[in-house]
Amino acid sequence: MQRGWRGGGSVRFVVHEHHSTRLHFDFRLEIAGVLKSWAIPKGPSMNPSEKRLAVMVGDHPLEYIDFEGIIPDGHYGAGPVLIWDSGEFQAEGDPETALKNGKLSFSLNGKKLKGSFSLVLMKGRGSGKDWLLIKGKDSFAKEDWKIIEELTPTRRKKLIEKIPPCETS
Repeated sequence: MQRGWRGGGSVRFVVHEHHSTRLHFDFRLEIAGVLKSWAIPKGPSMNPSEKRLAVMVGDHPLEYIDFEGIIPDGHYGAGPVLIWDSGEFQAEGDPETALKNGKLSFSLNGKKLKGSFSLVLMKGRGSGKDWLLIKGKDSFAKEDWKIIEELTPTRRKKLIEKIPPCETS
């Protein structure tokens, strides 16, 4: 059995609100001992009619799941990073196989994101790293969903400058 997938059991996820050159949200799922990661320019949505572009980026170490801070100038991704949401996710089937096949369906149990979701590879487009994050139609779906940023002036004052525990070049 692989670390990060417990035979259909729940594992962790995190969404980082990342204020770098442009605000985006980093969506990360614990799979096979790493955080599989996607950058979502508009952030995730609880509205099933809003398909969100999710660009797959490099894997991050599990230690990054708790990272909050200000990445210093001169480092890749410089700017404030904070946890926007976190919790557990449960994949339908083997997530590594699903990712290789271009469609991962899963449930999230976070503070903000709940219920069924899918990541679907956009075949024949760009570099092969463009996916869509799609909310399933379930009791948690919200058609009037609006994303709310967590970085307030008060919260920013509490963040300290630090280098994240991952490759930043």
